[in-house]
Amino acid sequence: MTELILALDVTVKKKALAIAHECAPHLDAIKVGYPLILSCGLSVAQELEAEDLPLIADFKVADIPNTNRLIAEQVFDAGFSSIICHGFTGKDAVQACVDTASDYGGACFVVAEMSHPGATGFFHGGTAEKIAALAMECGADGIIAPATRPERVKVLRGIVGSRKILSPGVGAQGGDADEVARMVDGIIVGRAIYEADNPGTAAERFARICQV
Repeated sequence: MTELILALDVTVKKKALAIAHECAPHLDAIKVGYPLILSCGLSVAQELEAEDLPLIADFKVADIPNTNRLIAEQVFDAGFSSIICHGFTGKDAVQACVDTASDYGGACFVVAEMSHPGATGFFHGGTAEKIAALAMECGADGIIAPATRPERVKVLRGIVGSRKILSPGVGAQGGDADEVARMVDGIIVGRAIYEADNPGTAAERFARICQV
């Protein structure tokens, strides 16, 4: 069964917590990025823990190894269970995130290719494949691959094998949940859920697709 992950990219704490609570029965995890963290601080993770769901820190960490380690430590100390980092920074930088995640009993996912149109300018031409291979070499738990380009997911699956692929871009960016859910381990949905008139109903609809 494919997991449903809510990208909770809202900036008002009260709204974020309400949406998380409403959607929680249909979710497998919540992904939190800079919009909510910069607005509310890392402590919002403690409040989201009330929903008893894994929390993924989507900071796309991309710095030198020591800085990556310091960021990852803050993330896991705050209560997150997973972290997302970029792979273009190289093996030592990725390894710092992977090792820190392992020290905390958490997981690390590496961005192999992003979902927006502009990503094709830099992640194609073999770059995404190299990043996916690097992620596997470092012992990452999986990669991030674009729901907006299912053909790329197929290529990257050939590199990562049974390691997890989490796929953003479903809904507002045009990714087809029905198609991609059969190819990946988790679909990441943001605006199509949290901007819906009834976020809980929207989450339930995507959850049903994931269960097919």
